[in-house]
Parts: sequence; C-alpha cells; structure tokens
Amino acid sequence: MTNRTKQINGVEYPLTEQENTIRDAEEAQALIDKQTEEQVKAQALIDKQTEATKKASGKQKLLDLGLSEEEVKALIGV
Repeated sequence: MTNRTKQINGVEYPLTEQENTIRDAEEAQALIDKQTEEQVKAQALIDKQTEATKKASGKQKLLDLGLSEEEVKALIGV
C-alpha cells in the first residue's frame, strides 16, 4: 500500500486507515468503470459489424433470388 497523504493548511498528514480504505474503494470503482466503458465500446463495434454483415448477407440472398441490383437497392437502400 502506498503512503498516501493529505494537505491541511499546507501541512502534510498521512491518511487514516479509514481514508485509505475509502480511497482504495474509489480506485477500484474507477477501474471497474473504465473496464465497463471499454466493454460497452467493444460491444457497440461488434454490433455495428454484425449489422453490416447481416445487411450484406440479406442483399446477396435477394440477388441470388434473381432480383436486380436496382430492385435490391429500391427495397433495402443498399
């Protein structure tokens, strides 16, 4: 554990055990928040890629059914 200090009126004092415990909890929560944010961003990217893949697959299936590019574009805008 790091020797944490606080300043009061320009004088440095060591943090109490309770203050250290609170600070440890705050740092742990900050780490959890950062990891959660990174996971949300990663999932958003995966979702975007999945949507693009499904759209491309749907377009190809319509083309395979015999629709022209113009017809597919009119239907789904791709």
